[in-house]
Amino acid sequence: MNATTRVRTRIGLVGGMMLAAAIVAAAVLALSGCAPQAAATGAGAEASASTGRAAELRLGYFANVTHAPALVGLEEGLFAEALGDTKLSTQAFNAGPAAIEALSAGAIDATYIGPNPSINTFIQSGGQSAHIVAGAATGGAALVVREGIDSVDDLEGTTIATPQLGNTQDVALRSWLADEGFATDTTGGGDVHITPTENAQTLTLFQQGGLDGAWLPEPWVSRLLADGGHGAQVLVDEADLWEDGAFPTTVLLVRAEFLAQHPETVQALLEGHVASVAWLDEHADEAPAVINAALEAETGKPLADAVLSRALEHVDFSVDPHAETFETLVANGLEAGTQKDGSIDGLFDLRLLNELLESDGAEPVSAGGLGEE
Repeated sequence: MNATTRVRTRIGLVGGMMLAAAIVAAAVLALSGCAPQAAATGAGAEASASTGRAAELRLGYFANVTHAPALVGLEEGLFAEALGDTKLSTQAFNAGPAAIEALSAGAIDATYIGPNPSINTFIQSGGQSAHIVAGAATGGAALVVREGIDSVDDLEGTTIATPQLGNTQDVALRSWLADEGFATDTTGGGDVHITPTENAQTLTLFQQGGLDGAWLPEPWVSRLLADGGHGAQVLVDEADLWEDGAFPTTVLLVRAEFLAQHPETVQALLEGHVASVAWLDEHADEAPAVINAALEAETGKPLADAVLSRALEHVDFSVDPHAETFETLVANGLEAGTQKDGSIDGLFDLRLLNELLESDGAEPVSAGGLGEE
């Protein structure tokens, strides 16, 4: 058995592994350039520096198929079961940079998020803002284009959408275009015009002919193909750009201060997360209905069965964050012009996760020399 497949659901807390009690300042510069902010106080924020169970855990996630471990954990009550008396509050985001702003301000304690915003906040804060404590999903991102764009040469002068400036798909598109010899900039200029756009609006604009394509996560890739019209087709499946097709799409990121103050609560969150990933592996027939129920609750509308089925075919769920890819992701962000240069040594803290995995008889996952494991 390994960590990417059969991880047994565990009930209750495993014996805690206490982390150092050092309190780390949570204020960081968000990608958008906003000023540093102090950690939030009041309801939901830590009232003291004492360690132990938190009264509340505030969790961010996106209404995307690539965030299915979060959706299933909420829908099936796996997080609530693991957290026990700790109150769980949630907030949905459209893309990573917005979630990072909330995390940096102390408005949330942990979030499911793409790897590039995780890298950005870590570098911006000099390693003080947050740590990746687990992987969640790999795959499930692609460039969808209209009819008439049949090769990379046809992209010059086109307008392509991404979810948000500096998010994981935005960086992937910019880096890939640079490798193909196209110049872009963060203001929409260059040989290919990149316009960061909220995912639902991207679908509408594509349907109206206002966009030539979009690099998106699932289920939006499959939605554009099914509902976008204009002969929508996949020009680039991001899996084709990575060795063995394995690239991280979603990780679980925890604010450093919260991790230091409440390791038992983070361990409980990870217990629910591990159970959710295992549930997805063990209940493949039930998963679409559960995921769709969560998406409908969040967005007000379920996905068509064919859309959800295609989306799930292109995503794998795993607690392994694929740390070995992160140096490449840093290089991609620098090439894209969406992040500062800096070290990501210490980005990962997988100790609590590996304690759970080892207790379940599963293989531990690697931090790739970029943190604790």
